[in-house]
Amino acid sequence: MKKFFLFCCLLLGFTCLKAQNPAMYFADETVPGRPYAKDPYVIYFKQKYWMYYSTPDAQKKEWHIGIATSSDLIKWDKVGDIFGLKGTAEDKGICAPGAFLKDGVLHLFYQTYGNGKSDAICHATSTDGIHFERNATNPIFHPTPSDWSCGRAIDAEVVSYKNQFFLYYATRDTSYKIQQQGVATTTLSSDFSKNSWSEVPGMPMLKPTLPWEKNCIEAASCIRKGKFLFMFYAGAYNNEPQQIGVAKSKDGIHWERVFTSPFLKNGEPGSWNESESGHPHILKSQDGKYYLFYQGNKDKGKSWYISKVEIGWKKGMPFLK
Repeated sequence: MKKFFLFCCLLLGFTCLKAQNPAMYFADETVPGRPYAKDPYVIYFKQKYWMYYSTPDAQKKEWHIGIATSSDLIKWDKVGDIFGLKGTAEDKGICAPGAFLKDGVLHLFYQTYGNGKSDAICHATSTDGIHFERNATNPIFHPTPSDWSCGRAIDAEVVSYKNQFFLYYATRDTSYKIQQQGVATTTLSSDFSKNSWSEVPGMPMLKPTLPWEKNCIEAASCIRKGKFLFMFYAGAYNNEPQQIGVAKSKDGIHWERVFTSPFLKNGEPGSWNESESGHPHILKSQDGKYYLFYQGNKDKGKSWYISKVEIGWKKGMPFLK
């Protein structure tokens, strides 16, 4: 009986441990009535880490981009917001940021919000991480409506690879049911204006085919490792659950999945990310470690948090540490 009691105590302790929140557990507490932060993107700039993320108003109708900074990738302090520019395509809101540095300038790519098939990618630059100057040609990109795409573009990821810039984006098919991946390119000397991008033919680049991906692949985040470009992507729509997969490419255009199962699954019942682990961002930190940032919740999207896990590499393939 005593042994059974001890076993139950150990089992209960283990269950509680699994349900504990991770060390990094960030949400924007300024959102009225709910902690809320989605779509993380982290970059090292001006001797600290900056995280750009999506966050809404109290009614969850108009979205904008929050800004937080950290010195250790665990504790984050909110330092600002970027709101959609009224009277433009950004009028209903902006979200899903992606960023990179070029010649000491921070380039931010983000999507318009609330326009359905007309949502598109915008671009802005900053020298301090907080104040941004919009590209005069915004929105700078959306695919031409065709037999594979309705013309929408969201979830921008821009990377330098093979002597050019690749713009990865998610779009819906003509039925507006299937979310899939496309890509456009521009030169290394580009100003990223609307006329600088060339659509890559033969799209979609990646579309949902695995059972767990359901009807959606979105939120590409890419990093070079060895001779490959690796893409961490979100499969399935939010809270279905959305989970994270991995693909790799030698040319940035043709991709093969690394795993047939999710690389990062949603949490077990009772966990903080029970409803999903989604919208990834992969970062190589200043100390050479790799971290996968992602969003999650346990209440079907009533609240949202951002966390991270460390990943390692073995024989050229990623694994969860």
